[in-house]
Amino acid sequence: MPSAKTVNLDLHAMSTLRYIRDSMDAAGGVAVPGSAGIAMGVVGLIATALSLTPQFAPHWFAIWLAVAPVGVLAGALLLTKQASVGAFIASGTPGRKLALGLVPSLFAGAVLTAVLWNVGSIAAVPGTWLLLYGCALISASVSTKAIVTWMGACFVVLGVLAMLSPTEWQVPLLGLGFGGLHILFGILIGRGAHGR
Repeated sequence: MPSAKTVNLDLHAMSTLRYIRDSMDAAGGVAVPGSAGIAMGVVGLIATALSLTPQFAPHWFAIWLAVAPVGVLAGALLLTKQASVGAFIASGTPGRKLALGLVPSLFAGAVLTAVLWNVGSIAAVPGTWLLLYGCALISASVSTKAIVTWMGACFVVLGVLAMLSPTEWQVPLLGLGFGGLHILFGILIGRGAHGR
């Protein structure tokens, strides 16, 4: 017959194991703040608005190239604001895993953008960006929350849709992805972080 002390010890051990497991899960992942997605989405909506303005519409490609670094910088600053950039990407940390998940697809997108521009096929750029960004998010989701996988899947679907759509849909689809999806998932991630 077990004593009361044995039962208390078992409860304490289970509680300790749960704490250790939660700590290891937290250390193995990157907490992506919803504010990073929202900031990147706002930049995407600004680019979309400018690109759909009649006087700027012929320059949509240059507009998106100009605002892309702004969006990336805003997202990166909000992502790393809790820690120094060096600590964030140090060897063996979750930040390094996140970077290794993102960079290959983003690099492929940059190379394909240059190739498509060089051959005069910039109409294929929006689909390429959406598709490869989605693939980057899916790869990076290994070190983040599962919701990032769903966000990546939505970008992939939009990328395929853009590849099959008429030219006049390209900029709106870019805005729906880099503006709308970033804001939507930023809100969902932020609500999840606050337990709502």
